[in-house]
Amino acid sequence: MKKHKTWDGDGVLAVAGGYARLQNIDGRDMGRCMYNEPLLPGSTLSIGGKDVEIDAAITKAEFLSGRQFLNNGGKSTTADSHSSPAARPPPHPTLSNISKNNSTSTLGKRKDSGLGSVIPAKSFYASAPKNDAVKSQFKNPLLTTTIMPQNKSGAPTPRHDPSAPGAIVMQRPNPKYVAKGKQVVDVVVDPFLGRHLRDHQKEGVKFLYECVMGYRSFNGQGAILADEMGLGKTLQTIALLWTLLKQNPEHPHEGGVIKKALIVCPVTLISNWKAEFNKWLGNERIGVFVADGSKNIRLTDFTHGKSYSVMIIGYEKLRTVQEELKKGGGIDIVVADEGHRLKTAANKSAQAIKNLNTERRVILSGTPIQNDLSEFFTMVDFVNPGLLNGYNTFKKCFEAPILKSRQPGATESDMEKGTAREEELAELTKLFILRRNASILAKYLKPKTEYVLFCKPTQAQAEVYQHVLASPVFGRVLGSSEASLQLITMLKKVCNAPSLLVKKSDTDTPSNSNVAQLLESIPPEILKKNPVVASSKFRVLNRMLLRLSKSTTEKIVLVSNYTSTLDLLMSHLSSLNLPFLRLDGSTPQAKRQDLVNTFNKTPASKYFAFLLSAKSGGAGINLIGASRLVLFDVDWNPATDLQAMARIHRDGQKRPVKIYRFLMSGGMDEKIYQRQVTKMGLADSVMDGKKNEASFSADELRDLFRLDVNAQCQTHELLGCECGGVGREEPAVSSSEIPEPNTEISASEDDEEDDDDEFPINPACSLVPATKANVEAQQKIALEAIKGKQSKKAKKMQALMEYRHIDTSIFHVKSADSIATEVNDAKQSLDDDVLLSVLEDERCKVCYVFAKKG
Repeated sequence: MKKHKTWDGDGVLAVAGGYARLQNIDGRDMGRCMYNEPLLPGSTLSIGGKDVEIDAAITKAEFLSGRQFLNNGGKSTTADSHSSPAARPPPHPTLSNISKNNSTSTLGKRKDSGLGSVIPAKSFYASAPKNDAVKSQFKNPLLTTTIMPQNKSGAPTPRHDPSAPGAIVMQRPNPKYVAKGKQVVDVVVDPFLGRHLRDHQKEGVKFLYECVMGYRSFNGQGAILADEMGLGKTLQTIALLWTLLKQNPEHPHEGGVIKKALIVCPVTLISNWKAEFNKWLGNERIGVFVADGSKNIRLTDFTHGKSYSVMIIGYEKLRTVQEELKKGGGIDIVVADEGHRLKTAANKSAQAIKNLNTERRVILSGTPIQNDLSEFFTMVDFVNPGLLNGYNTFKKCFEAPILKSRQPGATESDMEKGTAREEELAELTKLFILRRNASILAKYLKPKTEYVLFCKPTQAQAEVYQHVLASPVFGRVLGSSEASLQLITMLKKVCNAPSLLVKKSDTDTPSNSNVAQLLESIPPEILKKNPVVASSKFRVLNRMLLRLSKSTTEKIVLVSNYTSTLDLLMSHLSSLNLPFLRLDGSTPQAKRQDLVNTFNKTPASKYFAFLLSAKSGGAGINLIGASRLVLFDVDWNPATDLQAMARIHRDGQKRPVKIYRFLMSGGMDEKIYQRQVTKMGLADSVMDGKKNEASFSADELRDLFRLDVNAQCQTHELLGCECGGVGREEPAVSSSEIPEPNTEISASEDDEEDDDDEFPINPACSLVPATKANVEAQQKIALEAIKGKQSKKAKKMQALMEYRHIDTSIFHVKSADSIATEVNDAKQSLDDDVLLSVLEDERCKVCYVFAKKG
């Protein structure tokens, strides 16, 4: 036994059922032991070879939250974005900060060189003119200024008037952290920009400012602006950077808080960022350096010069110039647009930004959580390193309990712990993550309606699909993960058009021999059929384009994940003599913004459609010249689709917006869409604090490759919805129909029902002698069955219950008078004459429509 024991760190002792379990601060189990005496502060015991002394007690709620495993310095996580939490101490100076401060003090306090007395600077200038006209101050004929005049006494004054009407005044630093003798001044957003900001944008600028200045109650200077697409994240960022570049609350005479700002974005958005700076600030106010890959650019113009304060660069380009960016004064703040690209720890662009040693980091992303919590951790750790501790600790203490609580077989203890950890994570991260949805723009934007069109497969599509699945090679393909992925892509193309499987060259042959063999076995005459004949999606689109072009002056955006599909769409538009523009990965960067501007400014007679690659142009591009958008296929990542769909519903849109998502009913398209819903449930839960269940069980998605040609709409059947397919809300069970029993049904009893089988025949309806009937007991059983069924359905596909579900067969009933009310209800739910004309065509291949306004 050691004579002089050493302290080995803090830990957590969980006491229950006569046992004490020890975990270190990383959440790792250190051992457990029995105890016979009360464990109070000061008590000691030995566990796993460690001598433990109890310091203090925490409540069960605190333990379940996992707060003790976080690296937030014991700070409270209860502050919200509207409060004014105490400012934290300034961060430790970095090497670059020290060099800057030293160089400044050296220039300001140069020692006497010993070469005689120092000649006053004013001796080198001519005497002041005596003529009043010459003495009058120069007035700029172009720019009006909102800068306040300096105080004659020399006392620091704000750059802009904080008492002016509509002034956006930033939070002041905590006085106890202000250097002695320093006078704090108000930081006010430049009214030149401030008058363009809406209320939510003003709140966003203040939030970001407080985060990067270290004024909020967490350890870090990073933030994530996670507003949904279309809420003006770009303008909020420009207002933040302009404020930081020009103002400083503690050192107003020394310029702004920052000198150099770096904006990293996808290469497709470089021109858009440049245009936005020019739009809001103009070239005369700020110098913006664009590193777009041109050979004649010199990075030293930005790093060492004073003409440029902001650099815009692509993620790929950044990796090659990171060392050069460290030179000069360095980078003071980094903004990562579409920052969900930094979701993996091994991401080279994220490593390049970290190498810049910049503490102030801001991520802009409309979809911060796309697939799992590990990606969310990576993004949080990027903006505020170490705040959630290491990933292993986060996984053990947060990710694993949260995911375990969502499993069908989770115990009550698992769900309690998982819920507490999820709430604690949301409570902490809301201190530096700001997320607002598009509903706050309802009073500014035009109304939007989303439609999911389930297209019944054509005979050609069904034949190709079934041929693939019936092939003896199919079983061998499923044995390889690589081959399975290639087969999924192949079936996705079948959902678009069978002709996409036709080889254009030898390079189109699948790398997996089994998949290549399977593809070659498909009869070529099926693949050569015209898409308008062989594809249900093309049939629907053809009818929609004709109706839209002839009866309206609206324009449309057609989005696909495949350039081969864009090629087919382009050929089809040409055959209809409908003019179009196209943007995909092959479009030169210099021409992309010009294409967008041309489309937005010209009428439909000039350019009727815009063909857009979801991966190359789905993020950040503003296509408000169109009021309708078709998402022709789906992606596994819901963020890709959401980004593409948000291109037209934005500020500046003049018409009501209609967005159509095309799915081949029963095929790969619909299965992927079902899977998307489960991913969005995770994002809503963590980001918005919503408690959503997983939407589909593993059993419901086990047969990914199955083609169900008999089901009218598989997704609607899985919902268990009783709307009748006429666009009505699902009827609720009234208490008058089923009397309330005396004994209440607990939530835990409801939650135990996890299977997907239908309930058996209601026991209350069976025949028994009246003398033996227990009416109250039967009513209780009946209500329990109905409540359990409703609870089970609510846990499934909660997001899709916000849609109205319409069975299009009601538009083809010959004796329509008998269902006139249902037809009218369906038409009102659609509220789209163009779509209605498509659905009323007896040759229409749409079997079901989900419609949602908002």
